[in-house]
Amino acid sequence: MSSDLVPLLPKVSIGRRAAAFCIDAIAVWLPSLLLGANPIVQTIFFFLLWMLLRVPIVRKNQGQSLGRWALDMKIIDVRLERMPGVQKLCKREGLLGICAALAFAGVGGLTSTNAAVLLLMLPLAIDCSIAFIDTARFPQTFHDRLGKTIVIGTQRGYSLDIKVRRLLDQVQANVRR
Repeated sequence: MSSDLVPLLPKVSIGRRAAAFCIDAIAVWLPSLLLGANPIVQTIFFFLLWMLLRVPIVRKNQGQSLGRWALDMKIIDVRLERMPGVQKLCKREGLLGICAALAFAGVGGLTSTNAAVLLLMLPLAIDCSIAFIDTARFPQTFHDRLGKTIVIGTQRGYSLDIKVRRLLDQVQANVRR
Protein backbone atom coordinates (compact mmCIF):
# COMPACT_ATOMS: atom_id res chain seq x y z
CA MET A 1 0.00 0.00 0.00
CA SER A 2 1.42 3.37 -0.89
CA SER A 3 2.30 5.52 2.10
CA ASP A 4 0.52 8.60 0.77
CA LEU A 5 -2.86 6.79 0.76
CA VAL A 6 -2.61 5.14 4.17
CA PRO A 7 -3.78 8.18 6.18
CA LEU A 8 -6.88 8.45 3.96
CA LEU A 9 -8.16 5.00 4.91
CA PRO A 10 -10.22 5.05 8.13
CA LYS A 11 -8.98 2.70 10.82
CA VAL A 12 -11.35 0.24 12.52
CA SER A 13 -10.87 -0.78 16.14
CA ILE A 14 -10.43 -4.41 17.07
CA GLY A 15 -13.55 -4.18 19.25
CA ARG A 16 -15.72 -3.15 16.30
CA ARG A 17 -14.23 -5.94 14.22
CA ALA A 18 -15.02 -8.42 16.99
CA ALA A 19 -18.60 -7.15 17.18
CA ALA A 20 -19.04 -7.54 13.41
CA PHE A 21 -17.61 -11.06 13.65
CA CYS A 22 -20.09 -11.90 16.43
CA ILE A 23 -23.02 -10.61 14.37
CA ASP A 24 -21.97 -12.77 11.43
CA ALA A 25 -21.22 -15.80 13.58
CA ILE A 26 -24.55 -15.68 15.40
CA ALA A 27 -26.38 -15.20 12.09
CA VAL A 28 -24.75 -18.43 10.89
CA TRP A 29 -24.85 -20.35 14.18
CA LEU A 30 -28.60 -20.01 14.82
CA PRO A 31 -29.65 -21.73 11.57
CA SER A 32 -27.03 -24.43 12.12
CA LEU A 33 -28.59 -25.20 15.51
CA LEU A 34 -31.82 -26.18 13.77
CA LEU A 35 -30.17 -29.28 12.31
CA GLY A 36 -30.50 -31.27 15.51
CA ALA A 37 -28.13 -32.62 18.10
CA ASN A 38 -25.40 -33.96 15.82
CA PRO A 39 -22.43 -31.60 16.38
CA ILE A 40 -20.57 -32.80 13.27
CA VAL A 41 -23.49 -31.95 10.98
CA GLN A 42 -23.93 -28.61 12.74
CA THR A 43 -20.23 -27.77 12.32
CA ILE A 44 -20.23 -28.67 8.61
CA PHE A 45 -23.42 -26.68 8.02
CA PHE A 46 -21.95 -23.76 10.00
CA PHE A 47 -18.87 -23.74 7.79
CA LEU A 48 -20.90 -23.92 4.56
CA LEU A 49 -23.20 -21.09 5.66
CA TRP A 50 -20.15 -19.10 6.78
CA MET A 51 -18.55 -19.39 3.37
CA LEU A 52 -21.84 -18.38 1.72
CA LEU A 53 -22.24 -15.34 3.96
CA ARG A 54 -18.63 -14.25 3.77
CA VAL A 55 -17.60 -14.90 0.15
CA PRO A 56 -20.36 -14.47 -2.49
CA ILE A 57 -22.42 -12.07 -0.40
CA VAL A 58 -19.33 -9.98 0.41
CA ARG A 59 -18.44 -9.90 -3.29
CA LYS A 60 -21.93 -8.68 -4.20
CA ASN A 61 -22.09 -6.22 -1.29
CA GLN A 62 -18.90 -4.25 -2.01
CA GLY A 63 -16.75 -5.95 0.63
CA GLN A 64 -19.31 -6.00 3.43
CA SER A 65 -20.82 -8.95 5.24
CA LEU A 66 -23.91 -8.57 7.44
CA GLY A 67 -21.81 -7.68 10.49
CA ARG A 68 -19.51 -5.33 8.62
CA TRP A 69 -22.50 -3.61 7.02
CA ALA A 70 -24.13 -3.17 10.44
CA LEU A 71 -20.97 -1.52 11.78
CA ASP A 72 -19.82 0.46 8.71
CA MET A 73 -16.74 -1.52 7.67
CA LYS A 74 -15.51 -3.23 4.57
CA ILE A 75 -12.66 -5.47 3.54
CA ILE A 76 -10.09 -4.46 0.96
CA ASP A 77 -7.03 -5.96 -0.66
CA VAL A 78 -3.86 -4.50 0.88
CA ARG A 79 -2.00 -4.13 -2.40
CA LEU A 80 -4.80 -3.08 -4.74
CA GLU A 81 -6.82 -1.02 -2.23
CA ARG A 82 -10.10 -2.43 -3.52
CA MET A 83 -12.29 -5.43 -2.82
CA PRO A 84 -10.27 -8.67 -2.80
CA GLY A 85 -10.82 -11.40 -5.36
CA VAL A 86 -12.67 -14.64 -4.75
CA GLN A 87 -9.47 -16.62 -4.16
CA LYS A 88 -8.23 -14.26 -1.45
CA LEU A 89 -11.67 -14.17 0.17
CA CYS A 90 -11.87 -17.98 0.12
CA LYS A 91 -8.45 -18.29 1.79
CA ARG A 92 -9.26 -15.69 4.41
CA GLU A 93 -12.78 -16.82 5.18
CA GLY A 94 -11.95 -20.52 4.94
CA LEU A 95 -9.46 -20.22 7.78
CA LEU A 96 -11.72 -17.95 9.83
CA GLY A 97 -14.73 -20.18 9.13
CA ILE A 98 -12.93 -23.29 10.40
CA CYS A 99 -11.82 -21.44 13.53
CA ALA A 100 -15.32 -20.04 14.11
CA ALA A 101 -16.98 -23.42 13.50
CA LEU A 102 -14.67 -25.05 16.04
CA ALA A 103 -15.28 -22.27 18.56
CA PHE A 104 -19.05 -22.51 18.23
CA ALA A 105 -18.85 -26.30 18.46
CA GLY A 106 -17.02 -25.71 21.73
CA VAL A 107 -19.65 -23.24 22.92
CA GLY A 108 -22.35 -25.75 22.06
CA GLY A 109 -20.48 -28.43 24.00
CA LEU A 110 -20.31 -26.41 27.23
CA THR A 111 -23.39 -28.20 28.49
CA SER A 112 -21.52 -31.51 28.47
CA THR A 113 -19.39 -32.59 31.38
CA ASN A 114 -16.21 -32.51 29.33
CA ALA A 115 -14.46 -29.16 29.81
CA ALA A 116 -11.96 -30.04 27.07
CA VAL A 117 -14.34 -28.60 24.47
CA LEU A 118 -12.99 -25.19 25.46
CA LEU A 119 -9.85 -26.17 23.56
CA LEU A 120 -11.92 -25.84 20.40
CA MET A 121 -11.88 -22.08 20.96
CA LEU A 122 -8.08 -21.99 20.94
CA PRO A 123 -7.62 -21.72 17.12
CA LEU A 124 -9.88 -18.66 16.96
CA ALA A 125 -8.14 -17.09 19.93
CA ILE A 126 -4.70 -17.62 18.36
CA ASP A 127 -5.86 -16.33 14.98
CA CYS A 128 -7.33 -13.13 16.38
CA SER A 129 -4.70 -12.50 19.06
CA ILE A 130 -2.13 -11.72 16.38
CA ALA A 131 -3.95 -8.41 15.80
CA PHE A 132 -3.29 -7.40 19.41
CA ILE A 133 0.49 -7.64 18.98
CA ASP A 134 0.54 -6.12 15.49
CA THR A 135 1.92 -2.58 15.68
CA ALA A 136 0.94 -1.55 12.14
CA ARG A 137 -1.62 1.16 11.47
CA PHE A 138 -4.08 -1.53 10.41
CA PRO A 139 -3.58 -4.48 12.76
CA GLN A 140 -4.02 -7.75 10.89
CA THR A 141 -5.14 -11.09 12.23
CA PHE A 142 -3.66 -14.28 10.83
CA HIS A 143 -6.56 -14.71 8.40
CA ASP A 144 -6.04 -11.11 7.22
CA ARG A 145 -2.38 -11.83 6.57
CA LEU A 146 -3.22 -15.06 4.76
CA GLY A 147 -5.69 -13.29 2.48
CA LYS A 148 -3.57 -10.12 2.25
CA THR A 149 -6.53 -7.98 3.31
CA ILE A 150 -7.36 -5.25 5.80
CA VAL A 151 -10.64 -4.04 7.26
CA ILE A 152 -11.34 -0.33 6.95
CA GLY A 153 -14.19 1.93 7.94
CA THR A 154 -16.72 3.15 5.42
CA GLN A 155 -19.72 5.43 5.38
CA ARG A 156 -21.87 2.77 3.73
CA GLY A 157 -23.77 0.79 6.35
CA TYR A 158 -26.29 0.86 9.15
CA SER A 159 -24.11 2.44 11.89
CA LEU A 160 -25.48 0.06 14.52
CA ASP A 161 -22.73 0.90 17.02
CA ILE A 162 -23.53 4.62 16.82
CA LYS A 163 -27.27 4.03 17.14
CA VAL A 164 -26.82 1.76 20.15
CA ARG A 165 -24.50 4.30 21.78
CA ARG A 166 -27.08 7.09 21.26
CA LEU A 167 -29.83 4.89 22.68
CA LEU A 168 -27.74 4.09 25.75
CA ASP A 169 -26.95 7.79 26.21
CA GLN A 170 -30.68 8.60 26.08
CA VAL A 171 -31.49 5.88 28.59
CA GLN A 172 -28.73 7.11 30.87
CA ALA A 173 -29.99 10.70 30.57
CA ASN A 174 -33.55 9.59 31.37
CA VAL A 175 -32.38 7.66 34.43
CA ARG A 176 -30.56 10.72 35.75
CA ARG A 177 -33.71 12.87 35.56
